[in-house]
Amino acid sequence: MSVLSLRVLILLLFHIKQSFCDPRATEAALVCGNRTAEPSDRQVFVANFLAAMDAISPAVSRQRYGVITNGTGNNTVYAFGECIKDLSQNDCNLCFAQCKTSILRCLPFQRLTKGGRLFYDGCYLRYDDYMFFNESLSSVDRTVCGSDDFVGNRSLFRESVLELVRNVSDEGPKNDGFFTGFVNKGNLTVYGLGQCWEVLNRSDCVKCLENGVSRIGSCPPKVEGRVLNAGCYLRYSTTRFYNNSASDAPSGSGGGSHRRATILASTCGAIACLLFIAAISLFARKKIVKKRREKKQLGALLAIVTRSKTNFSYETLEEATNYFHNSNKLGQGGSGSVYKGILPSGQTVAVKRLFFNTTQWADHFFNEVNLISDINHKNLVKLLGCSITGPESLLVYEYVPNQSLHEYLFVRKDVPRLGWEERYKIILGTAEGLDFLHEKSNLRIIHRDIKLSNVLLEEDFTPKIADFGLARMFPEDKTHISTAVAGTLGYMAPEYLVRGKLTEKVDVYSFGVLVIEVVTGKRVNAFSQNSHSILQKVWNLNCSGKLIEAVDPSINGKFPVEGAIRMLKIGLICAQATAELRPSMSTVVKMLIGDQEIPRPKQPPFLSSSSSGEGSSVEVINRFTQTATYFSRPDSYTESSGNEITESSIIPR
Repeated sequence: MSVLSLRVLILLLFHIKQSFCDPRATEAALVCGNRTAEPSDRQVFVANFLAAMDAISPAVSRQRYGVITNGTGNNTVYAFGECIKDLSQNDCNLCFAQCKTSILRCLPFQRLTKGGRLFYDGCYLRYDDYMFFNESLSSVDRTVCGSDDFVGNRSLFRESVLELVRNVSDEGPKNDGFFTGFVNKGNLTVYGLGQCWEVLNRSDCVKCLENGVSRIGSCPPKVEGRVLNAGCYLRYSTTRFYNNSASDAPSGSGGGSHRRATILASTCGAIACLLFIAAISLFARKKIVKKRREKKQLGALLAIVTRSKTNFSYETLEEATNYFHNSNKLGQGGSGSVYKGILPSGQTVAVKRLFFNTTQWADHFFNEVNLISDINHKNLVKLLGCSITGPESLLVYEYVPNQSLHEYLFVRKDVPRLGWEERYKIILGTAEGLDFLHEKSNLRIIHRDIKLSNVLLEEDFTPKIADFGLARMFPEDKTHISTAVAGTLGYMAPEYLVRGKLTEKVDVYSFGVLVIEVVTGKRVNAFSQNSHSILQKVWNLNCSGKLIEAVDPSINGKFPVEGAIRMLKIGLICAQATAELRPSMSTVVKMLIGDQEIPRPKQPPFLSSSSSGEGSSVEVINRFTQTATYFSRPDSYTESSGNEITESSIIPR
């Protein structure tokens, strides 16, 4: 089937639905799972999925919801679908038929996804490979806010929204899991709807809706908001969107209406299957186009890698990681996910899958392969090879068993706290690795993303700098270059963040922040304007002569006092506001081993001059706060708690 034919079918399908009625088949969210079917199981899983979709339509047509289990073992498909209760039966059937067609997007044919859920404003459909029917909440629940802001009294609007959703939450469980209502204050009216799915009992319904109420408050002043939970749906809007006078609800449906609905659902199901087959043809064509585009993007690099000994076959790496099973996942950064793998030779490796949802993926791949493939240093993670000819680009590194410094310091509870000797070894090794990149390798390389999660630890705590996706080769005849800003907030030097000015001193600044985090055992707080960040606290203690109080108390006093003070001063010197005052990494190494005196540190950035404790005035970089606020959007980084940034933050170019 041609692309044109497929588009015509889709347009016809949508046109038929819109011409009869309004089934509210507006997509609120599509959430696809991360578990995938193994190649040997794909055919069986697809067959079970299609059978489940065929079986669920009559159930929805008959009782407005369906609960289906089809298949056995690992390839069992569990499916659930339901319509919002204010829809007429015909609208329900139309909405659900379109839902069945659209959820096919969760089944990319190169790697079938074994779970997906699709929220429409009129119906809901979910399938998975485990029995989820009694789930009220899940880790992928989401809040979706509208795009338009309310014009008027925003305080009154927010008050009305919260009152409304509380009413919906209170009354819904008492009313068979469904309630609509509105709040009118003055010239302002807000409408709301809440529904729990039929498979939930009353207590789980209460739990689900209460959770929705607690989260939907983040939407005002947006004129519309939705909470999409595993067990319920909650929505408010300034426009009335629900129907309280459906004349053909289930209790009043006649036989003729039921037959027409069944025929319509069957027709839509047939079209969905046709689209499914057409999508397979499209996938084959897209795969060929993708490979051609990949060759063009990577140019000569493709030929070099294909001929070199560093080229791994995609199939070998896929099997080594058990088809990128979640149990082998080591972590995830801004440019890709990393998995543990065991090669046929028995060697343990780390395999990185690059994300294709950013325009920088080719840059990341080129940087890692071209910049560091020939670099060998005990404090740099070794790139063993790559795969470039499969459906996605993979990088293969040596396996570092103790995971990242961030994991070891702040996440893992099964390991003892790092002692002073280990912390000193980690800081010194990281400094030596950066010194090698900046001055002692054949290339002059700036890493641009030095942070705790990009320093990996061997079993003996030898540090290894990882993730060179943002690295830049620096021309020998340039003092600096101007480039698009990319990195992680909290570790980014002010001159780079504000003006895009890139020099080796950007890495020195990041290293200074890392030193202070390692010695204090506290994470950097980049955005706190009302409370002091750890950088400011260390600076204040330095000014008052109490720097020793900043050392991590978990070391229990088992550290050299002068050595700890010396280390913290090195951190402050590296994190000074003025780039020219920061030392080179070769000088930092000499300071760490005691071969060079440590100068008096000047004030770091982002602090007011009143906190410096000195008579001299230091320029406050107010633009940093504005820039950090702008770039701290949820789509720019992964944030785990409060203001702490724990994953790679890639700012779009």
